[in-house]
Amino acid sequence: MITLSIVIPVFNEEKRLYKTFEALESLILFRGLKLESVIFVNDGSTDKTLNILKSYTSKNKSIPITISTYKTNKGKGYAVKIGMLKSPSIYTLLCDADMSTPFSELRKFEREITENIPIIIGTRKNGKSTVIVHQPKIRELLGKGFTRLTQFLLRLEVSDFTCGFKLFSKEAIPQIFTNTSVNRWGYDAEILYIAKKKSLMVKEKPVQWSNGKGSHVNVYIAIPQTFFEMGKIVTIHSILPQLIRLNTLSANSYVKVSQFLTAHH
Repeated sequence: MITLSIVIPVFNEEKRLYKTFEALESLILFRGLKLESVIFVNDGSTDKTLNILKSYTSKNKSIPITISTYKTNKGKGYAVKIGMLKSPSIYTLLCDADMSTPFSELRKFEREITENIPIIIGTRKNGKSTVIVHQPKIRELLGKGFTRLTQFLLRLEVSDFTCGFKLFSKEAIPQIFTNTSVNRWGYDAEILYIAKKKSLMVKEKPVQWSNGKGSHVNVYIAIPQTFFEMGKIVTIHSILPQLIRLNTLSANSYVKVSQFLTAHH
């Protein structure tokens, strides 16, 4: 039996959690896959998100829910890291609270799961996916620009970095998430860049996706921050390690520079 955990990061999701709960209650997994835990990570919500989660958990004992919470918003990347490192399962699914990609799409990953592929990610952009509700045109254009920029800077052959439907094996999680430093918009790219550095296989699968209302992403803030984070990813995971190998940077200096870049995001 292959066990599954689901990590769902949440920030001010009081209006969309009903979708999450409905999806969990109707969840049907393919044969041989067993749900072990659902891990909500409350990323410093200031609305009723935490209270709603606690109330639902107390009333629905049939779903194995745990809640990780902290008071200050630290970013989705940080929340994902916390949730992933708490997972006890053979595979762990990362998904968004708005259920843009339904749980039923996990069936498309069945073959890769049985083949023990370490990272399986959904894509909306390889020409074979089904996009039911598109994002506004400006968001789609910016998304395409982000994809091309990330492909160029990080030399990654990935068609869709930001689709919120990603599956990680128990072996892949510590290799990736103990090394992440990006807490906000660029966290998807960093995860896949680390996977490349660790020689972990990444398999893309087309999925059904529908744009959900109520996104917290402010594109005017996200764009410049993404540029900074791309530079940080390359610096921390490529440039600094190369300087260490050339004996031009000490391990202690690497830690200090990494900590500085992580603190200034």
